[in-house]
Amino acid sequence: MTTFAYILLAVIAFVALIVIISRRWSVPCQVWLRWLVELDNPFSKTNRAATIVERLHLQPGMAVLDVGCGPGRLAVPIAQQVGQHGYVVAMDIQPGMLRRAEEKARAANLTNIRFLEAGAGDGKLDRDQFDRALLVTVLGEIPKPQAALREIFDALRPGGVLSVTEIIFDPHFQTRNTVRRLAEAVGFRERAFHGNRVAFTLNFAKPDAAVLNSGA
Repeated sequence: MTTFAYILLAVIAFVALIVIISRRWSVPCQVWLRWLVELDNPFSKTNRAATIVERLHLQPGMAVLDVGCGPGRLAVPIAQQVGQHGYVVAMDIQPGMLRRAEEKARAANLTNIRFLEAGAGDGKLDRDQFDRALLVTVLGEIPKPQAALREIFDALRPGGVLSVTEIIFDPHFQTRNTVRRLAEAVGFRERAFHGNRVAFTLNFAKPDAAVLNSGA
């Protein structure tokens, strides 16, 4: 067996061990593993940063909430797309992840990213503030997902979109049915589905004021 093959097997075994540990204790990705988060998955287009950002259908001037932003893999390209008249709130419970995201923002000369150390559902978000929100392989790490989704729903403006990406390689993978059930329970309505059962993005819309008032 070649040296490269041994190295590859060692990496696979290491990642498998991390998956097992994370599944057992249901903890978010640790700061020292941020390099794993920063890498685009070579096996799935769904979890690549460019694909996720494309499916948000961003426009200049939009306000975007990146929940569980980690080291800023998505916050940085999103901030570039919404421009100086828009902004991103990069939210994470781990200060080490936020520090890494801040480093990347400075390196990219971005001043339109605001960093928020908080957990989803902690009540730190203002109402009717965002046009887009995203949860990328994060939902399964949240202790109280219903409360988190309710806060995100309230933080979105009417007509705003929540984008949820899940991939089976993630230790806390959530199925399409689970994501839909949780989101619809707080008022979201499914808008688009991309991918397949093991790697997908689900986009939900917050109904506009007319729909909400009609009860339809």
